[in-house]
Amino acid sequence: MKDTTRRTVLKLAAAGAGAVAATSVARPKKEITTYVFVSGSNGGTTADSELVLRGHRTVGVDLPGHALDAQFHRAYQAPQDLKALATLKSPMAKVRLEDYVEATVKVVRRVAGYGPVILVGGSLGGATITKVADEVPDLIDTLVYDAAYCCTRLRSPNDYAATPEGRTSLAASLVDGIVADPTVIGAVRINWRSANPKFLDAAKKAFMAEGGEGEFMALLNGLLPDESMLVQGADARGRKDRWGRVRRVYIRHTKDRMIPIALQDRMIREADAATPGNRFKVFTVATSHAPTRQAYKEISEILHRLAK
Repeated sequence: MKDTTRRTVLKLAAAGAGAVAATSVARPKKEITTYVFVSGSNGGTTADSELVLRGHRTVGVDLPGHALDAQFHRAYQAPQDLKALATLKSPMAKVRLEDYVEATVKVVRRVAGYGPVILVGGSLGGATITKVADEVPDLIDTLVYDAAYCCTRLRSPNDYAATPEGRTSLAASLVDGIVADPTVIGAVRINWRSANPKFLDAAKKAFMAEGGEGEFMALLNGLLPDESMLVQGADARGRKDRWGRVRRVYIRHTKDRMIPIALQDRMIREADAATPGNRFKVFTVATSHAPTRQAYKEISEILHRLAK
């Protein structure tokens, strides 16, 4: 009897332990905010380690033609083969805004089941996130335009760049870095690894005037040489009944010389006028177009505070 009782008790204990373990494994996972990053012109796939350290998930979108193995080759490495750079066909040829949107929508769909999605677009990436919101507005908790294009009254980023507010941009000063005929290679190719002091000085003023030399050179070495000729001129306006109902945030860069602060403010005003019931929540950071490491800490803090 004692042995039988003992075996019964052990079985019950084992069953109880198993039940506890099963309950522990089956416990619903806590929702986690996922930040999806869409880069601007010439940007690679990026994320934010600071947000990860704060308990969030971050993922960068692999935009078509932006993969490292597609654009980095020996002709671009030192010593450079400028003749080859002038003729090599670009993986960005014929890449459209719709292609960027499709790639981003796929990422948003994959991560949406884990919790809120905050979709972040920098610079030209703003055009992409607007159109993604048109496609899947119910899967996005917040749109973040980080010194980015937001087209409403005007059709495209090119149209906004041609406004009085946009004409003060230093983008045109980068012309000395172009190393190929766009009609030959099918894209705009800039040699960010050029040793031309005139170009380097112009690029620093345009992108990171207040940054140190090391930060600036690291920025240039991470940029992709090619960008599509089609995206900048594409219709990037959002629909009021879709994009217009997604919560949105704008992070102003007051020292920006690529998308001047006056142009940023114009786009904010026009978007607010288009959807007066859903206005931008605006933050301001005193930084250039490409933020320094210290400024990016401020931006990460802003992004962190957006999580529910």
